[in-house]
Amino acid sequence: MAKRKIKSAKQFDPSKYVGATKFQTRFRPFCRFFFTRLWKFSLEGFEQIPTNGPAILCANHISFLDSVFLLTFSPRNMSVVGKSEYMDSFKTRWLFTKIGMIPLDRSGGESATAAMSSVEAVLSRGELFGIFPEGTRSRDGRLYKGRTGAARLALKFGCPVFPVGITGTSEIMKPDTVMPKFGKHCKIVIGEPIDTQKYLSRADSPEVLRELTDEIMVRIQALTKQEYVYDYAPRRSSNNRTHI
Repeated sequence: MAKRKIKSAKQFDPSKYVGATKFQTRFRPFCRFFFTRLWKFSLEGFEQIPTNGPAILCANHISFLDSVFLLTFSPRNMSVVGKSEYMDSFKTRWLFTKIGMIPLDRSGGESATAAMSSVEAVLSRGELFGIFPEGTRSRDGRLYKGRTGAARLALKFGCPVFPVGITGTSEIMKPDTVMPKFGKHCKIVIGEPIDTQKYLSRADSPEVLRELTDEIMVRIQALTKQEYVYDYAPRRSSNNRTHI
């Protein structure tokens, strides 16, 4: 029997994906028009996002829709990182990278390094970047310990970091489901920016990355009121995977 060829999410070049493009500029108004007719939204603090220059939005992660809604209602184009498994399907590979996703191989290695280079290019161009410090969706609704990538970028570029609290998306589309429920409510709150300047004098210390990351997570928790677990979020089983 011939062996079946298994596609790998690693068979792509992350450096080819530059983040948000003009396609997202046209796509966001289209999405806003339809989304506001399918769901109810409460949006707070978006006026704080600077009109130009680099900035990082750090949000909690409870649903596939978190990044979709966040970039849809952003006043500017915003790039985000997404798991490299999205590259396995032509449909998600084409659409998600078109609207600003930079694929990230969470297992690390050269592919992950190339993805982070693309992220750095986004900030170097003075653009917005969105990231979920937990690294994966929370499947029990709790907020988990953040990974230090956002802090590392903030200190390297000296740009503001905005905590973002998202609630309601897990009721619209729970993790590991493929169809959303209509008519429900989502709330997105942009918190006050975290002053990263106080950390810059110690930017070379590994401890400062953890300190800044912990501050980011505490500020997110203040917006969402989730139970905070000081441990990394568990990844879902490979036997319980969906395309999204």
